[in-house]
Amino acid sequence: MTTDQTVPVTVLESFPAPRRTTNPYLARLPAELPPDVRAVTFSWRTALVGRYDVFHVHWPEKLMRASTRPRTLVKQLAAAALLARLALTRTPVVRTLHNTDPHEPGGRVERLLLRAVDRRTATWIMLTPDTVRPATASPGSTAVTIPHPHYRDWYATAARTAPRPGRLLYFGLVRPYKGVEDLLAAFADVDDDELTLHVVGSPESPALRDAIAAQAATDARVGLRLEYADDDVLAAEVGAAQVVVLPYRRLQNSGAALLALSLDRPVLVPAGATATRLAAETGPGWVTTFDGTLTPADLTRALEAAAALDLGTARPDLSTRDWPGVAAAHADVFRACARRAPHPTPAGAAR
Repeated sequence: MTTDQTVPVTVLESFPAPRRTTNPYLARLPAELPPDVRAVTFSWRTALVGRYDVFHVHWPEKLMRASTRPRTLVKQLAAAALLARLALTRTPVVRTLHNTDPHEPGGRVERLLLRAVDRRTATWIMLTPDTVRPATASPGSTAVTIPHPHYRDWYATAARTAPRPGRLLYFGLVRPYKGVEDLLAAFADVDDDELTLHVVGSPESPALRDAIAAQAATDARVGLRLEYADDDVLAAEVGAAQVVVLPYRRLQNSGAALLALSLDRPVLVPAGATATRLAAETGPGWVTTFDGTLTPADLTRALEAAAALDLGTARPDLSTRDWPGVAAAHADVFRACARRAPHPTPAGAAR
């Protein structure tokens, strides 16, 4: 590192204190930062009246959404107040760009607020070199690529399950854009009674739950666990799989793919620049791709590629995603932003 580490920096993260459902990437980031960079988790009190040097936002739309319209309005007003505070204090914003657009579009007010966040962002953290800043980004902003860390340390103590030949797995939130219905349709057309498919994850709506359940009911080879899966359950399901299938419409950055690879299971993902880079990084056989809508032939190809791997012994190369390097790169960004701020807010304990 080339930056001065003697001046402490306080970073407000945009996510609250971790819970059991929190992404391990977010849960680990504050703990992995070096001592001179202190990350505090989000509360509206801290955001509006607390003391911090940098605001680090991941999915800004989450700050503006709630389960009811009145609560959404309150959160949008609070987000507007936060943007005003950031502008008044000239507090730099760092945004990790997980997705160029929200998976589910919001209303007009949300879009205006998101554009304001983009204009306030001083530094963009890209998870892949192929990610491009949105058109609404400030022309004076900078961008740096920091890869998504792996999950090997998080699951280091999890019990390992031997892979079951012919087992395919989808895990994660079940949303329309994730293509689970396409996966079920493709699997139904694979004429092999030895294959099985597990779908593990919570659907975003009762209607989607019913649709998935009805589609799966026609195939005895399909097992459903349509609920949140904790770390132990997830590790067991991934371990039992021969291939993890992520039938998304598009792959930009996938924590699910990295989780599967961290547990030493190959993945089938949409073709594209992200998948190409991931395949080159991890080594032969670990990443198989498909074009367009998933087909039975795609599933067969992925299983054939997995059969060539010595699952249980072989491991994909994820060395560029080790936490020490990822945390150090984040710390460098936070220090640089705090140092460049015209009138940085004094660091201290968040109130």
